Amino acid sequence: MVAQNIAFGVIAAVMAVGAVRVVTTRNVFHAALWLVLVLAGAAAQYILLAAEFVAVTQILVYVGAVVVLFLFGTMLTRARIGGESELSSRHWSMGLLTALLLAGTLAGVLIGTFHAEKLPTPAGSTPTQVVSDSIFSTYLIPFWLLSIVLLAALVGAIVLARRD
Repeated sequence: MVAQNIAFGVIAAVMAVGAVRVVTTRNVFHAALWLVLVLAGAAAQYILLAAEFVAVTQILVYVGAVVVLFLFGTMLTRARIGGESELSSRHWSMGLLTALLLAGTLAGVLIGTFHAEKLPTPAGSTPTQVVSDSIFSTYLIPFWLLSIVLLAALVGAIVLARRD
């Protein structure tokens, strides 16, 4: 159990650094690459939980579709690739203060609510087929709708890029 805790800490630290870099980097492509690191870290956390199916789904859907769509959309719209100083606000300290206040409030509520409770120990692992059947039977229509929205965004980016 100690190795899992150490792995969790390392992966969480890498994800935290990646998340901070996503919002602090001035280059859009670098932000997307840092986002890939964060999403891959989430998949690694799922692997630590022995939820391999969810981890693979995380990689396929988010890294394989959303980030690639984001990169293609950015490239096709011919957006400026470098940093844009006029988009950065001078009031970042107010945003940091708000984020710390929100994090403190969330931590206080979670600690106050779940202070003495322990996580339930699973009797056995859930087979992948049960997980996939529950996701793709109940939530099949939302998955299809998401794919249509992603396709519409990609087609929209192509239309905007080809107007020239």
